[in-house]
Amino acid sequence: MNDRLFSFIIISLLLLLPFTSFAQQTDPNIQRSQQFFEYVQAGKGDSAHAMLSSNIKQQVTVELLSNIFTQLQQQAGKFQGQGAWKSTKVENVVIYYSDLTFENTSLRFITSFDSDGMANTFRITPIPTGAASDEGSYDKEKLEEKDMQIVSGDFKLPATLTMPRGGTNLPVVILVHGSGPNNRNESVGKNHPFQDLAFGLAMRGVAVIRYDKRTYVYGQKWLPAGHEANIDDETVDDAVAAVDMIKTLPQINAKQVFVVGHSLGAMLAPRIAERAKSLAGIVMIAGNARPLEDLLVEQVTYINQLTDFSGMPNSQIEELKKQVANIKKIGTSDFDESISLPLGLPKAYWLSCKNYSQLKTASNLQLPMLIMQGERDYQVTMKDFELWQKVLLNKKNVQFKSYPKLNHLLQEGVGQSTPFEYNEYRAVPNYVMDDIATFIKKN
Repeated sequence: MNDRLFSFIIISLLLLLPFTSFAQQTDPNIQRSQQFFEYVQAGKGDSAHAMLSSNIKQQVTVELLSNIFTQLQQQAGKFQGQGAWKSTKVENVVIYYSDLTFENTSLRFITSFDSDGMANTFRITPIPTGAASDEGSYDKEKLEEKDMQIVSGDFKLPATLTMPRGGTNLPVVILVHGSGPNNRNESVGKNHPFQDLAFGLAMRGVAVIRYDKRTYVYGQKWLPAGHEANIDDETVDDAVAAVDMIKTLPQINAKQVFVVGHSLGAMLAPRIAERAKSLAGIVMIAGNARPLEDLLVEQVTYINQLTDFSGMPNSQIEELKKQVANIKKIGTSDFDESISLPLGLPKAYWLSCKNYSQLKTASNLQLPMLIMQGERDYQVTMKDFELWQKVLLNKKNVQFKSYPKLNHLLQEGVGQSTPFEYNEYRAVPNYVMDDIATFIKKN
């Protein structure tokens, strides 16, 4: 899971925005973007931190800014060059980006600014290819898509409804993303797993709604006024709003509404079901059963032992272990406020994770559940799948399915999974859609 990382430790989890247009070089934010990049490249974390807006300063530490470029080169190879700065508008927000070339891969450096010239966005992601999923296996004449909107409080999220052409009284799936600023296709490079699922399930008689995540549409303004960051604002509230909205559509059978969550969306699917109350069932794909922080050191250790990565210094791993141990102490007198928390996430977010038990919540549900897991997934592993089985195996409403060839993005492969697999196009296999459609039609 853990798709929200700022650092390149798990860079493949950072998701993309569709950048297209060129910026005018007279834009002063071009110079600000370059200056910010140069500070980060030189390890001048204090200078880069001074360029951030007050809100972002609370989320990004000087230490992270000082070390991130070193980490990038440790894992992406020696820095070789930088492309021109460009820009595009996303929901009326101007985003600036420059493509960086490293020995082993290329990455995109992204910024945006408030009206006072302070940076309100800083991300490093793989470079989007612009390629859509291969649609050759889908007969588009048999499908129809409609633009929609999910309204969740004051937030409006663009969405797409995909369904068999002319269908009525249809069961419907709501796709819920992993963490981070995901678009409705949950795009990573050439891969668009949610689009694959939408087309594949619609071909099997199931309607699907997918939507741009709030953190994707609104950027740093994704929190309601007065709220501290938490899992409900990031994911749960909007999914529940989608459930309520979809039931009003004339083509949909309101008694056959399902949630299919991936990664963080799978972890939170039991919470969504608890809140929505009238779901017909949930599908959990690559959902962690263990606490989020427990996966961090495991993921870094795994990546370190891959032969095509130079690894993370032991000192940084030890620092991460200290941060993870401190998370366990949140809410107690032993919590150390001076220790920074992982992933640039604030204390309130980690507290909301700590106060939620996905295993306990799922155990209390009576609705049908299908738990799916790729056996090659290094982000959410078979340890989590086995824990789901241990806790829920005796519940007649729960089914389990694991797939020997699949990784976290539902890509087929052999041998050890690596982050670089995510840069290769591999569509979600048909047998995944078959299993989800069969589960839905039986319930």
